[in-house]
Amino acid sequence: MSNYFDPRITTVYKRLWRYVLPHRGIGIVALIAMAATAVIEMTMVALIEPLMDEALVAKNLETARWLPIAFVFVFILRGAAGFATESSLGWIGRSVISSLRRDLFQKYLTLPSRFFETQSTGPLLSRMTYNVEMVAESVTNVVTILVRDLLTVMAAIGLMVYQSTRLFITVAVVLPIIAFIIRALGTAFRRYSGRIQDSVGEVTQVTEEVLTGHRVVKIFGGREYEMGRMVDVDESNRRQHMKLIRTRSLGVAITQVVFGFGIAGVVYLAGIESVNNNLSPGSFMAFFGAMMLMMQPLRRITNVNATLQRGIAAGDSLFEVIDENDEADSGSFADGRVKGTVEFRNVSFSYGNDNATIIDDLSVKVEAGKTLAIVGHSGSGKSTLVSLLPRFYDVVAGEILLDERPIKEYTLTHLRNNVSLVSQDVVLFNDTIANNLAYGQLRQCSREQILEAAEAAHVLEFASEMPQGLDTMVGDRGVLLSGGQRQRIAIGRALLKDAPVLILDEATSSLDTKSERRIQDALNLLMKNRTTLVIAHRLSTVESADRIIVLDKGKIVESGTHTELLAAEGHYAALYRMQFSDDSGSS
Repeated sequence: MSNYFDPRITTVYKRLWRYVLPHRGIGIVALIAMAATAVIEMTMVALIEPLMDEALVAKNLETARWLPIAFVFVFILRGAAGFATESSLGWIGRSVISSLRRDLFQKYLTLPSRFFETQSTGPLLSRMTYNVEMVAESVTNVVTILVRDLLTVMAAIGLMVYQSTRLFITVAVVLPIIAFIIRALGTAFRRYSGRIQDSVGEVTQVTEEVLTGHRVVKIFGGREYEMGRMVDVDESNRRQHMKLIRTRSLGVAITQVVFGFGIAGVVYLAGIESVNNNLSPGSFMAFFGAMMLMMQPLRRITNVNATLQRGIAAGDSLFEVIDENDEADSGSFADGRVKGTVEFRNVSFSYGNDNATIIDDLSVKVEAGKTLAIVGHSGSGKSTLVSLLPRFYDVVAGEILLDERPIKEYTLTHLRNNVSLVSQDVVLFNDTIANNLAYGQLRQCSREQILEAAEAAHVLEFASEMPQGLDTMVGDRGVLLSGGQRQRIAIGRALLKDAPVLILDEATSSLDTKSERRIQDALNLLMKNRTTLVIAHRLSTVESADRIIVLDKGKIVESGTHTELLAAEGHYAALYRMQFSDDSGSS
């Protein structure tokens, strides 16, 4: 029972109610409707007494006339009160879902890149879907049951006391026992609910991986393996649900047995009261009706604990993400377009205290409008280095400057407005080609500007062959397009942004030789008069760079022009000869 006073649970309760309070007006309507429902239901039970004693036993014709009208009127009021309750609480519930889901999605948009690299996609998706719904169920169903059913129980108790205090004492003996059972089940409900939500995230994760990687699954014969994974996580989900169901069912069964003993005591005492002429048939039936009417509310109150604990566990998981720290954005400078001078000054970086150093005391400066090519073996830190400039990660030591100003002094929005990116892993959204070109802040671009960028990036070559041209949908993650076509759209997006600083991270890696030459022409035009950081596996694409640095284990081991580095006969020359040999052998 101490768990009910756990400060963490209390905190979750309070935070959930903050989402409900803005709708207090609708909530008052719901409370009035629920109170009316409880009173109306007790009125229906109370009408049993005149029905039995006056209409059926005493054969009072006047009572027999007005009772049917009374019952019809009561049922009309019951229907109206029920409608008001369900519709108002449903409105509040969906509003809470909407607010929570938007807050969570907003949080996803502001979390640092490192968060997503340490979290599985499945649980994050599950929070947006399953967990949010569990919270809404807790807000609506639980409130409905706790308020309406508690009022119903209170009204029933009032009617039973009115009809026979002695009989009610018998019933009152079992009520504390039922209350204890309800409380005792709470801990188990919350524990199983948390496990169920985790297992739903695992099911989502496995499913999402299979849907996105279906080609790999097919070509490498992964069907049995993936099916085995799904069976394992689904079986875990099933077991946790069964534990919850068994606990809930056991609680209901025990509650009914305890209540059965109470009914047996009432029937026994009612017989004695009737023999002594202290209880009329109508009074007993009204008392018995009120007592039976309590059974369903008590059963729902027992069950609602599971729903309540699911909502608490779900809310806790949502707030855990919402409470994560946003990207650090303490800068205040946001004045105009930068010139583009970039300097890495004694920069060091690692992904955590226990991780190896990725960038180690690196210093390099790129003048505005110049091109710096970054080459090296896989794992040398090339992509990590360029990711530090738009502050996808923050340096551990040293600093990065843009136009002689530390990038931490810029607002994140202003900094990233001045940087454009084309990466090896192209991200397209399930939208049209045109909308993928003019994404985000580029929505304000005119159709003519979009067409110019599409033409420069050779997007029109394949888009013009499609029935809807640039308005053709690209599918989920651009699945309806080839890798080269997706890459061209990404390059067209960078062309359209026209930022003074450009990052090209293996930007031509997905293109065939013919396409690469055309795209390279467009990139050369794009790179003109822009500060460009180029990561390229094919060294032939960076021969014209103003400066080339060779990274090895996060350090610059060579620096110079293409001609200078070849003459030095060092790392760069070895890489170049290796590629030249591979290209000659493949041809």
